[in-house]
Amino acid sequence: MPRPYSSAVIPAPLAEVWPLVRDFGGIHRWHPAIEQAELTRGCSDAEIGAQRRLTLGDGGVVVENLLALDERNHALTYEIVESPFAVRRYVSTVRLAPVTAVGHTFGEWWVDFDADAADEGDLIDLFANGVFAAGLEALRARFAA
Repeated sequence: MPRPYSSAVIPAPLAEVWPLVRDFGGIHRWHPAIEQAELTRGCSDAEIGAQRRLTLGDGGVVVENLLALDERNHALTYEIVESPFAVRRYVSTVRLAPVTAVGHTFGEWWVDFDADAADEGDLIDLFANGVFAAGLEALRARFAA
């Protein structure tokens, strides 16, 4: 099972970055590949089982369920239940940690997924670079200004 991964140092304190990331229905406010996001189930972004519907820049639609929100360890885990991607199972985690020496935030994002072997290479690149690295870079750039 492949595990695409990306990480970055974000030049802002964890207390400023975590509220953006933990806002399950607000990912479109910082991720450049997502044009629109809306909660379609759940009454709050912190409710386990909340569901969000994402519209991508190319018009594709992704539906995701919130599986876990760990406030203490600053981690959010979700699954894709509907998407244009050739995956059968997709469970992803975004986790943040303080870089205490300089007051920045270390962000990491990864996924475990199942797909046909012929599709794995392209999906690994798409998730690691097109989704995770792009999102973490957008957070870095947001706070670098």
